[in-house]
Amino acid sequence: MKKTLMTATLAAAALAGTQVASAARDYITVVGSSTVYPFATVVAERFGKSTQFKTPKIESTGSGGGLKLFCQGVGTQHPDVTNASRRIKSSEVDLCASNGVKDIVEVLIGYDGIVIGNAKAADTMKLTRRDLFLALAKEVPNPDGSETLVANPYKTWKDVNPALPAKKIEVLGPPPTSGTRDAFAELAMEGGCKKFGWIKDIKKQSKKAKKAGDKAKAKTLKKKYKAICHSVREDGPYIEAGENDNLIVQKLNANKNALGIFGFSFLDQNSDMIQGSIVDGKEPTFESIADGSYPVSRPLYFYVKKAHIGVVPGIKEYLAEFTSEKAFGEEGYLTEKGMIPLGDSKRSQVAADVKNLKNLSM
Repeated sequence: MKKTLMTATLAAAALAGTQVASAARDYITVVGSSTVYPFATVVAERFGKSTQFKTPKIESTGSGGGLKLFCQGVGTQHPDVTNASRRIKSSEVDLCASNGVKDIVEVLIGYDGIVIGNAKAADTMKLTRRDLFLALAKEVPNPDGSETLVANPYKTWKDVNPALPAKKIEVLGPPPTSGTRDAFAELAMEGGCKKFGWIKDIKKQSKKAKKAGDKAKAKTLKKKYKAICHSVREDGPYIEAGENDNLIVQKLNANKNALGIFGFSFLDQNSDMIQGSIVDGKEPTFESIADGSYPVSRPLYFYVKKAHIGVVPGIKEYLAEFTSEKAFGEEGYLTEKGMIPLGDSKRSQVAADVKNLKNLSM
């Protein structure tokens, strides 16, 4: 009887300890995109000053790294929110679900452009997405004109395009865990890759195979197409500079021949030191990204774990602050920081979905 009572007491104590641990954190934790980081930081600071809640803790881990942390499970040992400079992938939704993270709120906050920039003291580069693909892809179409691929032989921008300067190709960019890298691969490199008809046909063949019910062939062709268009060379011209955009700026100013890849908001905040390259005839500006004419632009998101709402104090209120007109509105304080706002109707829809804690739907 004593033994049974002691076991029950220990079990109750362990359960109480678990409950205390799960409720121990009294501030919101946010991980994810380095591009969304400055926007989230501003919201967090204002939220901490204007409410009774503590200022959320924001960490810059990259979009992929943040989603990996976010999807590890439910409980206050895991992040409540993750920022992303791309939409969550179906494979990440599956990872979340496998770890019990099943109810997620998706929040689209605005847009950003991917800038290919250099030091203000250097000449402005006028590039096309085709130039960027040929300069940075791991394998490129054979210069002899045959429909084959070869290891990237190009050393200078002039090798890529005779109209460009004979400068060594040096591009400082983010690592594979970064949403900026994903967006650059999809929007810039794939945009240039598709200029080659025979490569574009691989994607068409994949879609045809899928329609015909041949899923295995469709998957193989899709994988082949993505490998060609998204794989970045590893022989020197592309230099991984981590998630720290400030470091890229320092390196660009130290090396006037180098280019860097970063979000428009960062260019906007450092326009005294760096300038954006013209891509396909369009300069990266607030207006050209907002109207969709600048070809290398992307949506910005964050994701919230519904299971943490009501457990970690302030999450609902943080959501309300982020999606308020004073924050992500057309003349909100996030716009002043360089974020491109959503259109009026889209913004209203996002705010309504967030208020209702609408579940993510892929």
